Amino acid sequence: MTARGGGWTGMDYRGWQDYDDVRRRLDAGADPERWGVGGSRPLHRAALSGSPEVVAELARRVADVDALENGTTALWDAVVSDRTDNARTLAAAGADPWRTGFGGWSPGRLSLAGPDPDLFRPLPEGVPELTPAERAVADEARRLHEALGTLDHDGYSLACVAGIDAEEAIRRLSATPADPERTAEILEDPYDYDVDEILHLVGVTTVPGGCILTQPWGYALSRPGVEKLLSPGTVCYGLYANPKSGNQGSVYRDATNEGWDLHPGGGPYEEDTPEETLFSYVHHYSAVTFSIAYVGLRPTDARAVTGPPDAWVELPERDYWAM
Repeated sequence: MTARGGGWTGMDYRGWQDYDDVRRRLDAGADPERWGVGGSRPLHRAALSGSPEVVAELARRVADVDALENGTTALWDAVVSDRTDNARTLAAAGADPWRTGFGGWSPGRLSLAGPDPDLFRPLPEGVPELTPAERAVADEARRLHEALGTLDHDGYSLACVAGIDAEEAIRRLSATPADPERTAEILEDPYDYDVDEILHLVGVTTVPGGCILTQPWGYALSRPGVEKLLSPGTVCYGLYANPKSGNQGSVYRDATNEGWDLHPGGGPYEEDTPEETLFSYVHHYSAVTFSIAYVGLRPTDARAVTGPPDAWVELPERDYWAM
């Protein structure tokens, strides 16, 4: 008889690290096949945030170590989340690294683009190495991660634009140089101000491949009118790291919207193409590098994002939502 609540009442993501508690729950009747509501599976939760010991214990008790949750196996989730310790444990328990997942990729082949490309070597007959194009995507993502470092704040917005420099971006926006003294006062503590008071102030920096505009405290650069003005003849990826609802992305190409309410740094998703699956994987959990790489920018450090920018400028008053 299964314990009340599936036997997992009170369990949160940290609980999957506690082998003794998980084993006690299982021995008392906790369901190894179901956690919470909506078809969640304990093995998938442990693959993402648990210890290898917990993963091994659950893998031993489930009927199918490759059972699906939302279209993916626990091994796929472990690989995509760079939990190589749990991926090894699942493979040792019989999980199939070569089972096809999203975009036609298997977790084993996807791991060739990750932090441990030897995770499932030797490759079985018929499984190819990464192509030169796939390797280039993975290598550039790794370079960007190293160049930018950890960016863990939120509430900021970016506009990443291919093919134009900071001077051209300023011209397209009809922006004007910001007052240095006023800017310095704001930068001392921007959260002393109502966001609408300082929404017009943005930084602009030229980087290899184009430019990056940044606003560390607000959503100004993710508004449709800004991206529309920046994108004629090129492409702009806008990002708002919304502290309430998570990262929100948008794409404008040649002043036309191609995507809205996107989730950079999320995925891969079931409907993704092979190229999108790889790109989402190598930029998983990194909305900034996703946005930058999407338009082909190649910054060598984090200055264009974290400051100081090449220039602080003021946007003219417009209804940037209605443009």
